[in-house]
Amino acid sequence: MPNDRLRSGMLKKGLTPATLADRLGVDPKTVERWVTQSRNPYPRYRHSIAELLDESESYLWPDALPTQRAVQVSQSEVVHIYPRRGAVPPDLWQQLLEKATRQVGVLVYGGLFLPEFNHRWIPTLREKALGGAQVELLFGDPEGRHIAERGDDEGIGHAMSSKILNALAFYKDLRDLPNVGIYYHDTILYNSIYRFDDEMLVNTHLYGTPAAYAPVLHLRRLGGGDLFDSYVASFNRVLGKKRAVWPEH
Repeated sequence: MPNDRLRSGMLKKGLTPATLADRLGVDPKTVERWVTQSRNPYPRYRHSIAELLDESESYLWPDALPTQRAVQVSQSEVVHIYPRRGAVPPDLWQQLLEKATRQVGVLVYGGLFLPEFNHRWIPTLREKALGGAQVELLFGDPEGRHIAERGDDEGIGHAMSSKILNALAFYKDLRDLPNVGIYYHDTILYNSIYRFDDEMLVNTHLYGTPAAYAPVLHLRRLGGGDLFDSYVASFNRVLGKKRAVWPEH
C-alpha cells in the first residue's frame, strides 16, 4: 500500500522523490519505495523528513514505533516543568532565541514581558530574520471576542487589549523585514507557545489566572515523539486563522 500521507506532504512542499532523495543523501528509488510501498525509513531519515514536511513522525508513519515506545519518547521530550512562568530562568528565553537558526514562532495574546524586560529580544529577532530564519509572531486581536473574554476572566477588562497594543509598539521596527510575519488572531489561547527550532516553551493557561502564574513546559523535539509536534500543529492551526496587524504592508 502506498504511503498517501507522505506523498501528500511531499506534494505540499513541492518535493519529488528525486529532490527529497537529494536532500537526504539517499537513492531516489529508496524514496520511491517509502512512498509507493509504504516502507518505513530508518529513524534518522524519518526525523529529517518530518522536519522538512512540517509533519509529525507519528502522523507520517503511525506504525513505525510500538505505542508504548512512542509514549516513552514523547515523555522524554519534556526537558523541564516550571510551576509558573516566573520560575523560568530569565536568560533561558534569550538563550533559546540565540540558538535558533531556522524558525522562531510566538503565539500569545500580548507577551509584553519579553520585549519589556529583555532589551536583546527585538534586536535578536531582527538578526535571526536577516540571517534567513522564518519569524512568525501571533498576537491577540485587541478587538477580538476571545481577548475581551480573557480580560474579563482575569478581572482586568480592557487592559488586556491595551497590553497587546503596548507589546506591538516594540515590534514596529520588524514590520518590513524579510522573513517576518506579524499577525493578529482571535482564538481561545489554551497555551502560549514560544518555538525556537526544535525547542519550545509552552506557557499553559489556568482559568482566571494571569499567564505569569501558570506552569511552563520546556520541550525538545525527539525523533519518534509527538508531544512537541502536537504543539507545532496547534500553532499552525492558529496561524491559518491569522490576519495582518499592518495590512497596508
